[in-house]
Amino acid sequence: MLQQTLEEGRRTADAALERLLPPGTRYPTSIHQAMRHSVFAGGKRLRPILCLEAARLVAGSLPEGVDELGAALEMLHTYSLIHDDLPALDNDDLRRGRPTCHKAFGEATAILAGDGLQTYAYEVLARLRCPAERRVRIVEEIAHATGTVDGMIGGQVMDLEAEHKRADAATLEYIHNSKTAALITACVVTGGVYAGGKEEQVGNLRAFGRAIGLAFQIVDDVLDVTQSSEQLGKTAGKDTATEKATYPALYGVKESLNKADVLVESACKSLDGFGERAGTLKALAQFLVERKK
Repeated sequence: MLQQTLEEGRRTADAALERLLPPGTRYPTSIHQAMRHSVFAGGKRLRPILCLEAARLVAGSLPEGVDELGAALEMLHTYSLIHDDLPALDNDDLRRGRPTCHKAFGEATAILAGDGLQTYAYEVLARLRCPAERRVRIVEEIAHATGTVDGMIGGQVMDLEAEHKRADAATLEYIHNSKTAALITACVVTGGVYAGGKEEQVGNLRAFGRAIGLAFQIVDDVLDVTQSSEQLGKTAGKDTATEKATYPALYGVKESLNKADVLVESACKSLDGFGERAGTLKALAQFLVERKK
């Protein structure tokens, strides 16, 4: 059942992205080819899937047009990956088993491809097929989640500044909550908002998103030190080499995985009020941490 959800969600997200993004033949072709190179490099489409399933949970079925919200979220996620991989940041050659955008197209084009995806995502968000008040709330939620205050950019800054230092627990949690969990939280929250969720429902989705977002990054940290580059689809051991602030570095692998399991348990409890309908999101939460196995 979960594999079917993942496969259907991936196909839905890919179809929306294919429909919305300018084709590689659209002038100027170089930027559109670079954008599509990174967007269609593979990946499980977990963020749009979480958005779709949160909307389905609230509405009872998949609301029309929510696939475009999921696609916009994936564009923003991909923009962050392009920029993360640049020499000025993580300086990585591989992403999802393919050459990173700057390796394939050069640094200048990669920077602009990331900028282009970010800008185009907001164009898509502005056209979402939901009531205007929901649309404005969705834009605010996503902009905050990707910004400098408790958001993705702020988390990235703190991540860079923590390199070659032994970060304490509070700094580590801030980095991970901002750099990774904020956008994952926005995915489930905006899915719920799009579907017309009540405040209590949206609040429960927010608690779920925060918990699984942090668990997801903890497991990513563990995989960086326990799997090969071939398994990861990106360069393994980068976090260790640059002495990044990670959970395994502070707590060790076993304790880190225990923390991830506790977070997923908490996330699932936050959805208990939805009853059996929450089964798919709970299964997705388990899937995020079972990547370690």
